[in-house]
Amino acid sequence: MMLRLAMVQMNAVVGDLEGNTRTICGWIREAKKAKADVVVFPELAVCGYPPEDLLLMPQFLFNISRMRDRIAKVTKGIMAVVGSVIESDRPAQHSILGSGLDRRKPLNAAWVLVDGQVKRSYAKSKLPNYGVFDEERYFQPGRTSPVYCLGPLRIGINICEDIWFANGPASQQAAYGGAQLILNINASPYHIGKTQSREHMLAVRAKANNVMVSYTNMVGGQDELVFDGNSLVMDSTGRILARAKAFKEDFLLTDLNIPSIRKGKFKRSGKEPEFDADEVRIPMIRMGWTPTWPKSGVPSVIRLTPVIGEMEEIYRALVLGVQDYVRKNAFSRVLVGISGGIDSALTALIARDALGASNVMGVMMPSPYTSKESREDARRLGKKLGIDMRSLSISGVFKTFLRVLGKSFHGCQADTTEENLQARIRGTLLMALSNKFGYLVLTTGNKSEMSVGYATLYGDMAGGFAVIKDIPKTKVYQLSRWRSEYRGSCFDRVIIPERIQVRAPSAELRPDQTDQDALPPYPMLDAILQAYVEDNESMNRIVKMGYDSHVVRMVMGMVDRSEYKRRQAPVGIKITSRALGKDRRMPITNRYVSGD
Repeated sequence: MMLRLAMVQMNAVVGDLEGNTRTICGWIREAKKAKADVVVFPELAVCGYPPEDLLLMPQFLFNISRMRDRIAKVTKGIMAVVGSVIESDRPAQHSILGSGLDRRKPLNAAWVLVDGQVKRSYAKSKLPNYGVFDEERYFQPGRTSPVYCLGPLRIGINICEDIWFANGPASQQAAYGGAQLILNINASPYHIGKTQSREHMLAVRAKANNVMVSYTNMVGGQDELVFDGNSLVMDSTGRILARAKAFKEDFLLTDLNIPSIRKGKFKRSGKEPEFDADEVRIPMIRMGWTPTWPKSGVPSVIRLTPVIGEMEEIYRALVLGVQDYVRKNAFSRVLVGISGGIDSALTALIARDALGASNVMGVMMPSPYTSKESREDARRLGKKLGIDMRSLSISGVFKTFLRVLGKSFHGCQADTTEENLQARIRGTLLMALSNKFGYLVLTTGNKSEMSVGYATLYGDMAGGFAVIKDIPKTKVYQLSRWRSEYRGSCFDRVIIPERIQVRAPSAELRPDQTDQDALPPYPMLDAILQAYVEDNESMNRIVKMGYDSHVVRMVMGMVDRSEYKRRQAPVGIKITSRALGKDRRMPITNRYVSGD
């Protein structure tokens, strides 16, 4: 059987029910113009993902439910699968839940709308509750896995996490319901390596169950999360037939030649049977509508967007994260403190690529310890980026602070207090500009610094969004070099000044200071942080990797003692498999020391 499938890689806005619904209806109309038979939208497309505690508000759930009939009205002549939420306290949903109904929690669902009619929804059964996911807090699992009969075609619909389980709904729909095509809808956030692991898993599912798989993902930024898109279609051998764009909204239209229903456990019947498999029922839902083929006047379509490399993935995730955080929160411009160092240079360039040079203001705030090279490099960077650059000296303000504190500090040696004063003066100036003009301050701290607390509360940590918070220092250098050498079509040619890329990093808060006065060399530090923060390795295990025990103990202690700082840091974009924030929830008051 031939089927024309439209997959809408949509950038939903959390809470914008009206706006998301208009977008969904608009894309359904486009799918109909393209003569699509089925159009598929991402997980929770109606309300955006993740809606978090909005789901605890009854009025929010009620308002979502009102969108269903509006969307159904535009589905005349097409089947639409739309990610949304359904309330569990309505009698019509009881058959979806099966036994064990919990009327306190809604369901993460796929609305199935066909030819203007509302059909039985599918409810997600595997609720992720790890890392950034808290779905067990908000949802209850569905307990049935329907198969939808579209003429002779049998379709299994499931949601995100469902397909990650080898014996989950997709396998049951194929084995017991005879599904030939799986439509899996997603809001799957990006991290390094996710694209490869996702495609490998999907290939395994397709081959193991002898089914075609359509994977429709969300795209866009939502607070610390970035959804990468990369929607795709696989045949039953695990071969990718079509792939949508990465980090961009897309409309992927694909003609599928779906084999006839295969022989196996499924037995045809004139009835609408239910099969019991691992306590999950497999109802057969007849659509009452059959698509027509061939499509007159519409050429056959298929598109396979090339895969991008890791550095480009990371950089485009950062750009999209900044772009959407600023746009969706109604800011117009951003402020970046420019020091002449690599972190602020990369942050400013990402902001410029995300928002345009005219929407970025760079502020250089030299102190008595700022080197001539840093001043020159900051000016040179501003010219290369084409951004508005300001210079506000903090020397006079710093002297005033020291004079005011002179009596209180009498007899005390200068230490990090005086260094932190400079950072806090800079933070105050940036926040004053932010308050006056309504610009968003982007902080410039990287993951290495944030992990060990090499940052100043109410100083360089002051701001509204932490762009490179999840980028280790060594990766900051790699990304800066990659962007300076980039010759593709997504970004124009801009080179971060070479001296910024090769100079030894320094906070320049005292004479002749370098980061390595207080920290191990960054390659060593980042390797230890990878083992401890991301991989949960113990001190002894890390030492056995070849690192000095004193250094390992020092780094782990710095990480543990800095939790109170990280709790007060602005939200930042998740890039690694375990970011600082929702991914890693450690107590502030904590005496545990990791040994064996």
